[in-house]
Amino acid sequence: MPRKKTGFLYEVHPTPAKGKDGGNIVYAKPAKGRKLSIEAVDDYCARHHSLRSGELKLAMEEFVKAAGALMAQGYRIDTPIGSFAPKLTLKREVTNPDDVKDSDVVLDGVEYIPGKHWDEAIQKWLFNGFTRVENPNTQVLVNDAEHLEHALKECLKRGYVTPKRFAFYANLTLYSARKQLEIWTKGDNPKLMRTKMGQSYIYTEI
Repeated sequence: MPRKKTGFLYEVHPTPAKGKDGGNIVYAKPAKGRKLSIEAVDDYCARHHSLRSGELKLAMEEFVKAAGALMAQGYRIDTPIGSFAPKLTLKREVTNPDDVKDSDVVLDGVEYIPGKHWDEAIQKWLFNGFTRVENPNTQVLVNDAEHLEHALKECLKRGYVTPKRFAFYANLTLYSARKQLEIWTKGDNPKLMRTKMGQSYIYTEI
């Protein structure tokens, strides 16, 4: 995992919000495709930080087991990299606290609050600043009906589409991909139907 001599690669994307000049306000995000598996990070640590091969991966697996057991008892876990806590939600809308039943409560994932150590650790290695890479204009892509239809067709070859998969094929941000999929579920003649699966949604052709 060598350092890029040109610096931290990033992209610029527009948001729906308008600026003072009437144009879309833009934001920066890390360049697309820069992703590593735990195996790759484990290998990096073995080569650069004197850890035995497989040691980091094993430690992470054991941490998840231990933290899962403790969070199942309602504990928040504070660590050097941040805190983890079970996130709860209610199955139905309730306005009177006395009306909440045990059966109404469901686990809604894990809340993660990053610790300040992350900023310190990353800043330590930002030797070369930031370097912009060119990326497609999201506003142009979302207005290109033919491009969106082609991406959707490719995704539906597996029988259904997820926002993440559609974002990949259409070269959109996850926000824009979700928004477009939702548009296709509405109107007098919707193209897609949304179905909840676990904690996320899938879309199938109608």
